[in-house]
Amino acid sequence: MSETKIITPKVRRVIDFPLKVGESPTWDARTGDLWFVDILAPAAICLRAGGAVDRFEMPAKIGCLALCENGEVAVALESGVYLLNPQTGTMKLLCDPDGGRPDSRLNDGKAGPDGCFWVGTRDEAIPQTGNGRLYRVKPDGSFDTVIDGDLMTSNGIAWSPDGRAMYHSDSSGLYAQIFDFDSAHGVTGPPRRLHDFTPEEGRPDGAAVDADGFYWIAGQQGGRLNRISPDGTVVEAYLMPAKGPSMPCFGGPDLATLYVTTLSTDNNGTFEDGTIYAFEPGACGTPVHRFAI
Repeated sequence: MSETKIITPKVRRVIDFPLKVGESPTWDARTGDLWFVDILAPAAICLRAGGAVDRFEMPAKIGCLALCENGEVAVALESGVYLLNPQTGTMKLLCDPDGGRPDSRLNDGKAGPDGCFWVGTRDEAIPQTGNGRLYRVKPDGSFDTVIDGDLMTSNGIAWSPDGRAMYHSDSSGLYAQIFDFDSAHGVTGPPRRLHDFTPEEGRPDGAAVDADGFYWIAGQQGGRLNRISPDGTVVEAYLMPAKGPSMPCFGGPDLATLYVTTLSTDNNGTFEDGTIYAFEPGACGTPVHRFAI
């Protein structure tokens, strides 16, 4: 078994304001804007290509967002999936797949190659009970429940470059898994275990896939990004200047820049605000899928 290559990249901070729980960075290739969320603020935020910041306050905790074909932005709130109009700031409810279940909220999600918005939940019970779910939300507002139970914190959703595999993690269960996938039906069989995470590798959080098919997943509380091969081997670990990286995404004109959100946390007795870092890893990403609305 090959050893993981440890890399300390030269990173830069791309925002000058703090985040409570930075998550869901999403690059808009049409505009050069970088979208992301602050779960607990709660807010959806857009760093415009020219440097301006647009902030959209949310009425409930926000887990993630996805760009839509029509220019709107789908936001997954504790109270359901809404469509945000970035020009007016108005929002309309599309659906509420989680239905107000106790000790549950929508968490990580992404638009898939099937044009649907895939969004999972986090079990908020203390201790967690395994009530997590994964939903496939369709453009008409209908939805399927793909995983129901035996899941604590749904996270790490990403797709292989050819769209034939979907990655997924359980941050609390400390593992990542992979599903066979096609655009007509979504997942087409049971998941296979991809990797079990050690404390050094961190809690598996949000993720992205590069053009070579490697899975980049944040090692939350491990202060690193893990680059994992399709066979489940951690080939590289990128050490971050923050203990709580939460999710990477590829961006920039050639998708050669990696943006990484972080959350506020205690780092060996020192409080760290959440932020966004960027660096060039030497790998390029794949284009962001859009919710087919």
